[in-house]
Amino acid sequence: MTEPTDALSRYPAESGFAWPAEWKAHRRTWMCWPSRLECFGDPGRFLRGKHALAHLARTVAGVEPVTLAVRAEDAAEARLATAGKAEIVEMPLDDGWARDIGPTFLLGSENALAGVQWNFNAWGHKYQPYAHDAMFARHVMRAIGAREFAAPLVCEGGALHGDGEGTILITEQCLLNANRNPGLARADIEKILGLYLGARKVIWLQGRFSDLETDGHIDNIACFAAPGRVILGMPDLREHPDWEPVQDAMRTLSNSRDARGRRLEIIPLPQPGQRRLSWSGQLLQASYVNFYLANRAVIMPAFDDPHDDNARDLAGSLFPDRKVLQINALDLVQGGGGIHCMTQQEPAP
Repeated sequence: MTEPTDALSRYPAESGFAWPAEWKAHRRTWMCWPSRLECFGDPGRFLRGKHALAHLARTVAGVEPVTLAVRAEDAAEARLATAGKAEIVEMPLDDGWARDIGPTFLLGSENALAGVQWNFNAWGHKYQPYAHDAMFARHVMRAIGAREFAAPLVCEGGALHGDGEGTILITEQCLLNANRNPGLARADIEKILGLYLGARKVIWLQGRFSDLETDGHIDNIACFAAPGRVILGMPDLREHPDWEPVQDAMRTLSNSRDARGRRLEIIPLPQPGQRRLSWSGQLLQASYVNFYLANRAVIMPAFDDPHDDNARDLAGSLFPDRKVLQINALDLVQGGGGIHCMTQQEPAP
C-alpha cells in the first residue's frame, strides 16, 4: 500500500478527523453544472439534464445554501437556469457528478474542516479527459480553506456510505474492481478507510449489480437511515438482474454488526416497477435509494412510476422530522446518475 501523497499532515483519523453522517447539519451543498455531452447521448438530452440539475439546485437551495461549480464558458447559462438561487463559482470541470469528484468532508476538533481527495480515474477510465475532475476536490478545499488529505485509493464518493459512527458500506464490484484498485486487497482498502475516514467496520456487499456505469456504487443500492438502520433497494420481480445480488446483500446485512456491535435493522425500499432503458440501451438505473438528506429535508427522486408515492411515504416515515421533496429524476439518470450523485454535503461545524 502506498503512502499518502499529502506529506504536510498525518492521516485524518490520527489528527482527530472523522466522516460525519449525511443527516448531520450542513453548511452547504456542492453541485456541478453538467459538462460532458457524451454522458447524455445527444444535445436534447443534455439540455434536459441541465434543466433537471437546475431544478434540483433550486430545490436544495430552498433548505440550505448551494454552491454550484461551473466552467467559465457555462457560467451565464447556469446563473440564468438557477435564477439566483445558487452561488456560482467558476472551476475547471470535465463532467458534473459532485458526489463522485468532490471531497469527502471530515470534521475535527474545534470545528476544524477537512476533506479527502480520492484518486479519481473516471469510473475505471470510462471517459476522457478527466484531469480537471481528478483535481476538483482539491480546488474545492482550497477555495474554502479546508485541510486536504490525498488518499491512496481510487474511489468515488458514491461508492461509500457511512453511519457517522465508524461503519461504512461498500461493494466489492466497485472498490475491488481491476479498473480501480488492482493491487489492493480487502484488508488494504479497509486500512485506508480506517486511516482516512475513521472506519472501524467495513461491510462489503458482494455480487455483480446491473449498474455498470459506476460498477455498483452503493448509493444506488443501500444507505444508512440512522445508526443501525439500513435502507436496501428491492427489485419487485425475480427477473430483475439485481434480484440475486440484492438477496445476497440482504443476507450479508442481516448477518452483520456495525462498528458499535449492533445488529442492523434492514428496511426494504421497493424500487420502481417499470424498467426502462437508457439512451445507450442499458437498464436505466432508476433507484429510490439515490436520495439526498439536506437540512430538514429529504430530496428524493420520482420516475413517473406507480411506486413513486410508496417511496415518498416510506421516506416520510423514516425521517419524520424532515419534509420530503420529491422531484422527477428521469432526465438526470439518463446521464448516468441521480440526485445523490449530483450533490455533496459540506458539514456544518
